[in-house]
Amino acid sequence: MTPLRWRFLIIAAMVVAAVWAVYPPQEKVHLGLDLKGGIHLVLQVNSGEAVAAKVESDVETVRALLTDNSIPFGDLASEGEDRIRVTGLDAEGRSRLDALLDENLPVYNRGSAADDLILTLDTFESQAIRRAAVQQSLQTIHTRVDAYGVAGPIIQQQGFGPDANRILIQLPGVEDPETVIDVFRRQAFLEWKLVVYPPGVTDFRAWDGFSDRQTLIDAFGGTLPSGVEIYPEKRAVGLDDRQITVWWPLTKASPIKGNDLKNAQRGQGQFGEANIAFTLTATAGRVFENLTRENVGRKMAILLDKEVLTAPVINSVIPGNGVLEGNYTVESADILALQLKSGALPASLDVLEQRTVGPSLGMDSIRKGVYAAILGLVMVMIFMLVYYKLSGINAVVALLLNLLLVLAIMSSMGATLTLPGIAGFILTIGMAVDANVLIFERIKEELRNGKSVRAAVEGGFGKAVSAIVDSNVTTLIAAVFLFQYGTGPIRGFAITLMVGILASMVTALFVSRTIFMAVLSGRTGQERLSI
Repeated sequence: MTPLRWRFLIIAAMVVAAVWAVYPPQEKVHLGLDLKGGIHLVLQVNSGEAVAAKVESDVETVRALLTDNSIPFGDLASEGEDRIRVTGLDAEGRSRLDALLDENLPVYNRGSAADDLILTLDTFESQAIRRAAVQQSLQTIHTRVDAYGVAGPIIQQQGFGPDANRILIQLPGVEDPETVIDVFRRQAFLEWKLVVYPPGVTDFRAWDGFSDRQTLIDAFGGTLPSGVEIYPEKRAVGLDDRQITVWWPLTKASPIKGNDLKNAQRGQGQFGEANIAFTLTATAGRVFENLTRENVGRKMAILLDKEVLTAPVINSVIPGNGVLEGNYTVESADILALQLKSGALPASLDVLEQRTVGPSLGMDSIRKGVYAAILGLVMVMIFMLVYYKLSGINAVVALLLNLLLVLAIMSSMGATLTLPGIAGFILTIGMAVDANVLIFERIKEELRNGKSVRAAVEGGFGKAVSAIVDSNVTTLIAAVFLFQYGTGPIRGFAITLMVGILASMVTALFVSRTIFMAVLSGRTGQERLSI
């Protein structure tokens, strides 16, 4: 098989693959928010909550160090966002605790206030936790968006440095902002906590919390014991499902948390009601099994985002799986299972900006963008045909194939086409023929120097390659920087531009040359070229 036939086979394969990648366009080409309509959100991660959670966890570590080593102390609690206060330590206890802290919690700076020990989280550690909270929030939101089935989403961190705690979210085609915001903002932080019974309670199974918060505190003598916190439960009562609040005294420490979940999915109860079935990891399952074995006959509360879902009695040893029951619909159970499975957000999110773009505005943008692209394409085609005569047909074919390749590559990459992307698409039209103009002018120059048509074509392509590569590479570098440091719309423009540059080099240097080779094939004596 001749080299020319190989070239045509390669071009034919490119066309078939491109058409397959693009067709049908309404399914294969992902439109951005500005073209399809949807939701634009800017969320702020309250990263200080992640620092506070770290400190709360370390409070329990300090408590364990004091208790396990028989060091007497008065009280132990967190203060503010990044401090721990320990009271009632004598000189010997302080010295022993200092040695234990050096080994177990070196990220805390130690100081004194009156006779109390003050532990302050190191600034660098605090900043690292904040950065990790933003990154984990990004990953969790990505997971939830993917599970929600949104095509072509944009999820990016905004800003630089330690205070870059904002997340930009653009979801094309989503029309129910409230549901979506709830899916993303809900922390879905699942916990299991043991119920702490007030003095005098003997029937652990029947005891059912307090309807008044202050009454609960009074039951403990006016002051809650160390390591105990109060949590609410929203409960529907009566035929009209009237909402009341029940208050539970629970351990501050959570032996099992949502991070210990291996899987969660919607299930069905014995009467057809929706619930959420969960499975714990192997390690957490063993902890849960031992915990239930030691507390048979007592109650354990299950909390979601610091609110009690239910507080069942532990009737027997429970392995590492179970069911969350409540007033769930099929949709709400699916959403909660999605949130639990994707992982808990490390901190709450605040909505700083919310916009909804209507699909009518998107269609108007598409229509105007398509009109502009068609007009630009027609004008370029007319110019090439008038100025370069029949050789202009060569450029037009290469140009049309270039546009098809751009769409095909973007579809295969799963890239999103935005309004700036259409602008890059239009710019690609001009850049694609730029390479043909360089080649054609070189060919004309070679013909004026008296060379044969075949030699002029060979020389034209040979001498134009360096100029084409140089100009395209410099533009490609600029597009890479736009993509790296730009935000959503700019990145859309940069992607289209990069793909267009690469496709134009293929069509100009390979497809156009193949067409000239076909025209000159078998015509060794051809003396003229319409150019």
